[in-house]
Amino acid sequence: MSDRRTAILEAAATVIARRGVRGLRVEELAVEAGVSKALIYYHFEDRTGLLRRTLAFVNNRAERYTTEQSTADAAAGPDAVTGPGTTTGDALTAGPLRRLEQALLLELQDLPHVRENSTAWGELRASAVFDPELRGELALASVIWVREVADQLGEVRPTAPESALITSAERLTALLEGLSARWLSGILPLADARTRMREAIGVEVAHLAGRRHADELEYT
Repeated sequence: MSDRRTAILEAAATVIARRGVRGLRVEELAVEAGVSKALIYYHFEDRTGLLRRTLAFVNNRAERYTTEQSTADAAAGPDAVTGPGTTTGDALTAGPLRRLEQALLLELQDLPHVRENSTAWGELRASAVFDPELRGELALASVIWVREVADQLGEVRPTAPESALITSAERLTALLEGLSARWLSGILPLADARTRMREAIGVEVAHLAGRRHADELEYT
């Protein structure tokens, strides 16, 4: 991706987070990105094309800071994830569980880039209700996110059925979007949102363990 195209997408995310999708104006976007209006239309043709690419950009940026944190944790060594003195058996669950928690809680941080990304994502998601052309991009991003969370749940509960992992991941990602929206709109304090997310992860992990036991009983 060219530097100017990236600059336009970064500026679009910033303007959308500041003014909402309805407040996005090409004139302001051009000033924010430091480019001409003609260049914006050259790269994105129309407003819908710009919104679609911005949605993908926001999603990729969230994946980037999640991956960067995971890489930093891996470089710090196993004790940074499981804690010193963790037994081998506990570490088998604690490590993957901690990584799952971190990946989801990274979306609930009072940092400028997280606030901007989450606000822009919420605005674009809401716009898809009225703009069918955004729905395909949103659906694809959501499917990928659910798949990633399901894979992480599978590391915590390796014997859980695939369908149960997907269902749990759908619940967790939906809850996270809701908690993020409530925090960003001032309805819920950040600390409470993070606590609710941790509680929900614990419930889902326990549910997956119980689901495995129920399946074993069904086939005996």
